[in-house]
Amino acid sequence: METGIRVLLLTAALAVLPGCATVRGWFHHGNKSSGTATEAAGPTAAAGEDTAPPRVIEPQVERRQIKVPKIKSSNVELGVFYGALSIEDFGTNPDYGVTAAYHITEDFFFQGEAGRSRGGRTSFETLSGNIQLLTEAERRFTYYDLSLGYNFLPGEAFIGRGIAMTSAFYLLGGFGATDFAGDTKFTVNFGGGYRIVPADWLALHVTVQDHVFQTSLLGVTKLTNNIEARMGATVFF
Repeated sequence: METGIRVLLLTAALAVLPGCATVRGWFHHGNKSSGTATEAAGPTAAAGEDTAPPRVIEPQVERRQIKVPKIKSSNVELGVFYGALSIEDFGTNPDYGVTAAYHITEDFFFQGEAGRSRGGRTSFETLSGNIQLLTEAERRFTYYDLSLGYNFLPGEAFIGRGIAMTSAFYLLGGFGATDFAGDTKFTVNFGGGYRIVPADWLALHVTVQDHVFQTSLLGVTKLTNNIEARMGATVFF
């Protein structure tokens, strides 16, 4: 009887011991898996923190508003001028007139002009006393020209540090007529100038050109050079 009880208890103990080992293995496997997951998540989180985008630094730059003058699309330019005209053999006197221009392209334009001045006394008249070669009406010098202009060296003119204005040099060449000494003479003109545009509708000019025609007023037939220097203002339409 006792032997039977001992055999029964021994059998129960052998059945319980493997179960405890299995349960203990379950806990050990669960803790190992949890540790591995934690270790695997650790580097990923650290890498995420390291790959964060750097902070962008915004520069504190003061921006300026710049307005560039623009010529009106109609390309028509009207204006007036005033200057001085050196009439060969008749001295230098003030001259004035009007101009009209049409801009074909950004580089080329047609310009028509009409100007008036007055011839003075020649050296012969001054030395001879009362001799007058021309009457007062004949001393009027009036010219009409039609020229082709070419803009070159475009750029900007600066006034101080905050004002910039569009500018350009230009060449002129053409032909026309001159009324002087009671006669109308065929005239060839050529020269150049400088234009500055302080506003969208306004331009200022400085122009120098020569009016060349043939005359025999003083007894010798020759070509005369009549050099003009002037300043003007034009308006775009």
